[in-house]
Amino acid sequence: MTPSRHRGLIPLLLIGLAVAAIASLSFGPVTLPPERLFAALAGHGDRVAHAILFDLRLPRTIIGLIVGAMLGLAGAVLQGYLRNPLAEPSVLGASNCAALGAVGAIYFGMAEWHIVMLPLLAILTGLAGLTLLFLLSGRSESPLTLILAGIAISTLAIAGISLALNLSPNPFAAMEIMAWLLGSIENRSIDHVWIALPCILLGGALLLFDGRALDALSLGEDGARSLGVDLKQTRLRLLAGIAIGVGGAVAVSGSIGFIGLIVPHIVRPWTDRRPSSLLLPSLLGGAVLLTFADILVRLIPTTNELKLGVLTAFLGVPVFLVHLLRERRLW
Repeated sequence: MTPSRHRGLIPLLLIGLAVAAIASLSFGPVTLPPERLFAALAGHGDRVAHAILFDLRLPRTIIGLIVGAMLGLAGAVLQGYLRNPLAEPSVLGASNCAALGAVGAIYFGMAEWHIVMLPLLAILTGLAGLTLLFLLSGRSESPLTLILAGIAISTLAIAGISLALNLSPNPFAAMEIMAWLLGSIENRSIDHVWIALPCILLGGALLLFDGRALDALSLGEDGARSLGVDLKQTRLRLLAGIAIGVGGAVAVSGSIGFIGLIVPHIVRPWTDRRPSSLLLPSLLGGAVLLTFADILVRLIPTTNELKLGVLTAFLGVPVFLVHLLRERRLW
C-alpha cells in the first residue's frame, strides 16, 4: 500500500458521507429536487417540502449515519481485539441482548407508556449482557473465552426472543416484534435521535480510545503486556463501549446485522492493515453504507417497504463468499 493511497481514503469517505446524506434527504416516495431541498433547508421552502424534510427525512438520515458509524466502528474494534476477521457486535451478545430488551418492552406493552421505554430497556439489557459476560469470562483475558461467553449470552438472548414470540398474546404483537427484529429506521423522529446520540457518542469515544492497545494486541497478550498495555482496563473500556454504543444504536434501529462485519473488510485493503488504522475509516464507511442501504430500501418498488436488516443480510453474503474462495485457494 502506498502512503498516498492511505491519505486519500478519509477524504474519499467524507465525500461519500456528504453524498449519502444529501441523497438520503432527497430521495424517497416523494423526490425533493436540489432547489426545493436547499430552499427548505434555508427556511424558504413550501410547507410540504419542509414537513417531508424536517419531520421525516432529516431524523431518518441522522439515525442512519450514527447507527451505521457505530456498527462499523464496533466491528473494526472487535475484529482487532478478538483477532478474528468474522467478529461483529453480535459475537459478544450485545446486539441480541439489546434486542431482547426491546422485544420485552413490546411484549409487555411498556413501549406504549412512553417513547423512551423501548430504547431504555434495550440499553439496560445490553449493559446486563455485558455484566453477565464479565461474570462468565471471569479473570481470563483470552479472546476465545470472551467469544465463548458471548456466544452463550447471545444464544440465551435469542432463546428469550423466541419465547416472547412463542407466547405472544396476539398475532398483532407477534407481527410488531417481528417487524422490529427485521431492523428499520423508517418513521423515526428527532426524539429517537436524542435517545441514541448520547449513547453512541459515549460508546464511540470509549472504542476510539484504545487504538494503540489494539495494535499491541496483534502481537498477542504477552506482547501487549510487554509494551505496557493494561489488558483489564482495555477490555473494560472496549466492552463498555460496545454495550453502550451498540445498545443505543439497536434501541432505535432494531436488529441490523452485518454492517460491523462488512465495512472493515471493505476498507482494510486501503489501509496499512493495523487495527488502529481501521477505526476511523470503518466509522465513516459504516455511516455511508447504512445510509445508502436505507436509500435503496426506499427506492425498491415493493408493496411494503423492505426492511433494512433484510437488505444488509443480503449484502453480507458476498463477504462470506470472498472469504470462502480465499480459503479454498489456500487449501
